[in-house]
Amino acid sequence: MMRFKTLEYNKKNNEIVILDQTRLPEEETYLTLKTVEDVYQAIKNMNLRGAPLIGVAAAYGVILAIASDDPTEVTKAADYIKSARPTAVNLAWAIERMKKKIGKEKVVFEALLNEAQAIEKEDQNACQRMGEFGADLIKNNTKIMVHCNAGALATCGIGTALGILYTAKERGKKFIVYSCETRPLLQGARLTSWELTANDIETYTICDNMAASYMAEMSLVLVGADRIAQNGDTANKIGTKGLAIIAHYYKVPFYVAAPISTFDFDITSGKEIPIEVRCDDEVRKFNERKIVADKAKICNPAFDVTPAELITGIITEKGIIKPPYEENIAKLKSNEKLQMSNDK
Repeated sequence: MMRFKTLEYNKKNNEIVILDQTRLPEEETYLTLKTVEDVYQAIKNMNLRGAPLIGVAAAYGVILAIASDDPTEVTKAADYIKSARPTAVNLAWAIERMKKKIGKEKVVFEALLNEAQAIEKEDQNACQRMGEFGADLIKNNTKIMVHCNAGALATCGIGTALGILYTAKERGKKFIVYSCETRPLLQGARLTSWELTANDIETYTICDNMAASYMAEMSLVLVGADRIAQNGDTANKIGTKGLAIIAHYYKVPFYVAAPISTFDFDITSGKEIPIEVRCDDEVRKFNERKIVADKAKICNPAFDVTPAELITGIITEKGIIKPPYEENIAKLKSNEKLQMSNDK
């Protein structure tokens, strides 16, 4: 369905080609990543973004260190990539998987390549399955609010939250999407509007502070995630928590869509999730023009944590997790069958 590809690994040249998301929607430009440093900077500077896509890029990034067959050097390169951004757990998850394949005495190229390809394929399959489960929640002739970009641009597949919309559209359902702009980097305005309209989905972009004015008209809020704790607390792009509070007030169902790789089974609650704080200039400037007084200080957390009690359900590739979250997320960890909801 998608007319673009977020990431492609070239085995012949041992390089990664990515769609530069900092240039959208003005131009569709691709970057070639040839070194570990290139991958680190692309993740850090958000040339590529989205938790699942970051994980895939990191996995292939480890392969770029293959010029050295010294396991110590390749492991060091892997840990460097891992440090690029702290909140999205998929980054650490993918790196740890790759490190297990590095070996103790010699690095085997094919072993690393097979693992990276497996991570990419799992991402694509997970998106497809989330789409199938989540599409059942989309009612005909309704309005849906989304935040940031949790679509094909954030993955190697059809996306998490937006993948659900694409699947619903394929099933013939009609709906309208309201995309919050998502300050300060405007992922909703720049990326989600570009992606959805490119796939012929009627989309309205709204300023973040308009969400409360439109929430009463919504049948559903659908967002992605960067890390989910064992109790269901969920870190996502800053502004998600506010949407959840507004949705709760208006009794609008609030769903998170995320693959199992986004769950952090080592933390009990959102209080333990590290929140990335990004540079002042993302807020201080707009389109390279200064918009904040020099003496004013800046707060720029990239994520917030939505408490589990504000989340109606979490859509995964294994089904929709409903409260009680601690109990059902534990089942997810142990691969037990989830108790599926039927919110059609």
